[in-house]
Amino acid sequence: MAKNQPMTPPAGDEIFLLKMGEMVLKGLNRRTFEERLMGNARRRLEKFGKFRIYSKQSTIYVEPAEETCDLSGAYAACKQVFGIIAIARAVPCPKEKEAILDTAKAYLGDALTAARSFKVESKRADKSFPMSSIQLSQWVGGHLHEAFPHLTVDVHHPDLTVYVEVREEAAYVHAPAEPAAGGLPIGMGGRAVSLLSGGIDSPVASYMIAKRGVELEMIHFASPPYTSEQAREKVLQLARELVPWCGRLNVTIVPFAEIQEEIRRNCPEDHFTLIMRRFMMRLADALARDLNCRALVTGESLGQVASQTMDALAVSGDVTDLPVLRPVIGMDKEEIVRIARHIGTFETSILPYEDCCTVFTPRHPKTRPHVEEVREMEQALDVEGLVRRAMEGREVVKLR
Repeated sequence: MAKNQPMTPPAGDEIFLLKMGEMVLKGLNRRTFEERLMGNARRRLEKFGKFRIYSKQSTIYVEPAEETCDLSGAYAACKQVFGIIAIARAVPCPKEKEAILDTAKAYLGDALTAARSFKVESKRADKSFPMSSIQLSQWVGGHLHEAFPHLTVDVHHPDLTVYVEVREEAAYVHAPAEPAAGGLPIGMGGRAVSLLSGGIDSPVASYMIAKRGVELEMIHFASPPYTSEQAREKVLQLARELVPWCGRLNVTIVPFAEIQEEIRRNCPEDHFTLIMRRFMMRLADALARDLNCRALVTGESLGQVASQTMDALAVSGDVTDLPVLRPVIGMDKEEIVRIARHIGTFETSILPYEDCCTVFTPRHPKTRPHVEEVREMEQALDVEGLVRRAMEGREVVKLR
């Protein structure tokens, strides 16, 4: 059988219908987006069993290829694949009105029994089907009402909507679809290096950029003995919690203590955080060029701390000519926390382990720095040597 060629599963076997979002608006490259999305879905579902995945009529079909498939796990995983805007559990059946009715009774019987009101919505993609969408909805709805006489019909705000889709290969019956991750398939937006700290903001920033189809490489700065093994493990756990959303991740851990000690010895205290941020950007820039990434990603939010004023951001961004993507720049903390809770990183982010950003924190940090002044201060440092030695000491942790 040719790749992605649909196979209609036996009637009664539950499958998933994955609805694509803005991808359907793409032009000549739409098929490229679909292929990438299906490839991403296949990788995410590997640990749940064997599935047949193919696309047809703006929908991606996920069908279990063996009885041992973990459908609950696969369903949850599909909801976290970027590019899918909604997902529905469905049962295929022959394209006959009686078969559609029987399938609705069997598959949604419990839901129909529990509901007080309902309606039927039909879509007839196969125009050779002898009934119109309205006729099919009326026929199925009428017979369901006879079978479940306690129900009332409510076309505006029903407790349950029964969906019927008549497509080329089969008819499908399902309840309302659930929202999924949305966005664009990972890999379609290029590659970027994301600066991952142990805080709340950077995992959220990584998630938001990945949602736009960007494949991420993570970089983290560790400062032992000033930071602990627990702090390192906390960051790796944050990355693990991002994997279900972002896909496979590599976390490059860069030793940062020597750089911080040199800054403390040779630079004014009120500029410590700014100069430290400039080194982080230099190191992220170096990694991005090594890995052929086209941008950097940070969790900076305008005005949240002294190093995130407009002047300070200009100073930290001065050391790279790569685009610096700051997806949470205009968000307040409550908005960021809400997303962190949604993606499952919040509880890990608030674990009380210091990271390198909280080491040697100045008492009165500079909020209106000038690039020229900071460049002069850095002349007391062996910038090139510090960056080179830090990159030579890096470690890569691969998460799948």
